[in-house]
Amino acid sequence: MEQKWFLDKMNIDKESLCKLFNNLNEGIHIVDQRGNTILYNKKASEIDGLKPEEVLGKNIFEVFPSLTLETSTLMKTLKDKKSYFNHKQTIINYRGKKITTINHTLAIVFSDSSVGAVEISKDITQTEQLVDNITNLREKLQVNKNDVKVDNDIKRDNNTNYQFSDIIGQNSNFNKVLSNAMKSAQSDSSVLIYGETGTGKELFAQSIHNASRRRKNDFIAQNCAALPKDLLESLLFGTEKGSFTGARSKPGLFEMADGGTILLDEINSMDLALQAKLLRVLQDGRVRRIGGQKEKKVDVRIITTMNVHPDKAFELNDLREDLYYRLNVVHIKLPPLRNRKDDILLLTDYFIKHYNKKFNKEIIGISSDLKEIFLNYNWPGNIRELKHVIESAYNVKQLGDTLELGDLPGYINERLSQDQKRKSNFGFSKQIIEKNQLPALDIFLEDIELKLIKKALNKTGFNISAAARKLDISRQSLQYKLKKYEIRL
Repeated sequence: MEQKWFLDKMNIDKESLCKLFNNLNEGIHIVDQRGNTILYNKKASEIDGLKPEEVLGKNIFEVFPSLTLETSTLMKTLKDKKSYFNHKQTIINYRGKKITTINHTLAIVFSDSSVGAVEISKDITQTEQLVDNITNLREKLQVNKNDVKVDNDIKRDNNTNYQFSDIIGQNSNFNKVLSNAMKSAQSDSSVLIYGETGTGKELFAQSIHNASRRRKNDFIAQNCAALPKDLLESLLFGTEKGSFTGARSKPGLFEMADGGTILLDEINSMDLALQAKLLRVLQDGRVRRIGGQKEKKVDVRIITTMNVHPDKAFELNDLREDLYYRLNVVHIKLPPLRNRKDDILLLTDYFIKHYNKKFNKEIIGISSDLKEIFLNYNWPGNIRELKHVIESAYNVKQLGDTLELGDLPGYINERLSQDQKRKSNFGFSKQIIEKNQLPALDIFLEDIELKLIKKALNKTGFNISAAARKLDISRQSLQYKLKKYEIRL
């Protein structure tokens, strides 16, 4: 059953309703059953570049002459009584201004039982223009490329900055992962790289490309969480002229990456319907532009990344399992920095040399106290956090040739204090209680809570939902506590 708004049930006067809508950051446009506008809020006016008096009381086709019964989501909702979510719509108002929005459109029922429609809009005009500019720039770069040969004739005008020789590490487990990644470069199989934020997923993806037979062709990266579904779809697959208002014929990233590699970052953020279309491209090796009739064969290697465990993505219904198995032919799991303790000081020395050149300084290392802190700190942001911490220290360092604790950003000191407090207060023994040396009640209860959470997780094989049921708390509450106690699964 389609969702509807019943305005007579809201028990709110018209003046209050208008005041509420005018304070929203989304455009609200309500029409009656004939398509005449009865409510048009301030944000909608800003998005469309029209005054409310130019829209109120008028038919939608009078104000937006470029729309038709087939392209207007408001009119389609009135006709079919069907809701539309995350629908991209490009309109040209009667002033000739082109606007692109992402809309949610629902049917509404008024107190006299007549049916209307409400549209909630978010302006993405500038975002779409930016995507067009990036696409145009990529097209020009492909046409105007000049060969640049470095490092054993690897062509570095292929949109990459890294290769395997840039990856630093001596940890044995990490080097096994690195070895497998190097081997995977010899094939064209799909690769899925899983790792926490800041572990170097794109660095590995670029390195695989630059060690493969595709290295002389393009490496194109796209973050799937950065754009709405319709924009991402047109960016990936391209468009044909006339597919929607203002559309022109242009290739998508798959066509641009023909012969090369495409990296889809945060693949679990991609809309499920778009994941299904991606699966067809993987199976057939062909793409069809939006609005196009012909399919084009493309030779593209797919590398995808995730910073969420696949099982978690399945649980949240963020990832299709059939697509996952197609992408996960080669699986690379990057270890977090806290599991690479023997690489922390090695990476620290590397970043110090890097920032010595950038800041024109002569830092020779870090103090012994800071070494101990670096080795014991949890590094939730991984290698990226370590790099930024050292860069931050260079910005404040004035005297001396070693980095000290006082040179670190403030949040690090706060986290270290919290960790120290937790370590000193957790794990109170019976002897302390028997000697009447009682800790603060809240800290003692935190200690018990932490132990119970760990016990529940161990008993359930670290299944969050099952552990929450054992503890008789909601899943959301358990997730909050995991974050609070910095428990990583």
